[in-house]
Parts: sequence; structure tokens; C-alpha cells
Amino acid sequence: MESTRLDRWLWAVRLTKTRPDAAAACRGGHVRINDRPAKPATPVQPGDEVRARVQDRTRIVEVVRVIQKRVGAADAATCYIDRTPAPPPEAAVPVARRERGAGRPTKRERRVLDAFREGIT
Repeated sequence: MESTRLDRWLWAVRLTKTRPDAAAACRGGHVRINDRPAKPATPVQPGDEVRARVQDRTRIVEVVRVIQKRVGAADAATCYIDRTPAPPPEAAVPVARRERGAGRPTKRERRVLDAFREGIT
């Protein structure tokens, strides 16, 4: 069965921008293989589930094919199955809109907008 280093695979399938970023994520405890913490040299094989926290987002992928070299984005996407759940829909924050050509807000309108913004945050 074919295998490769975890940091190399994460970089090759474009989950991280650079291989040192992948290694740092592994050393920092942000990557797990089959629910076990993984080091950069941990072997990756087809069928493994990889959980990687990349750019403040947890990606859950299943390894389909092992590659050693970085390939194009379309080819890289065929090397894994993305099982990341969809992010929850964020609450729609009402945005104050002004009609086009209405000019700058008056002092009174600006105070109303400031009070509105302070109430939300």
C-alpha cells in the first residue's frame, strides 16, 4: 500500500500554502489522522480521515489517492473527498441603506446610525 508524509500530502493537495505551514500545523496539534494527533512525518494512506485546522477553519477530508508532488487544483481535488460540514448560516445583520443621490447623512441621521451600531456591538 502506498503512503507518504502527512506534511507533504497536505501541501500537495493544496490544503496548506507551503510545506513548512503544513509541518507547523502538525507540530501545533492542529492536524489529526483517524482521531489521533499526527506529526509531520506520520504516513498517510488511502482511506485515512484527516482533520486539519487551516486558516481558522477545520477541514475534514478522506484520503482517496496519495501524491508526492504538488499538482494543479483540479487534480488535487480528486485526491480527497471533502467531508467538511457546511458552515452555519450567519445571522443577517440589517444594513442601513441610503438612496442613491441622497447626499451625505445629516447630523441627526448620523446620530441615529451611531446609536444603531452601538446597540448591535
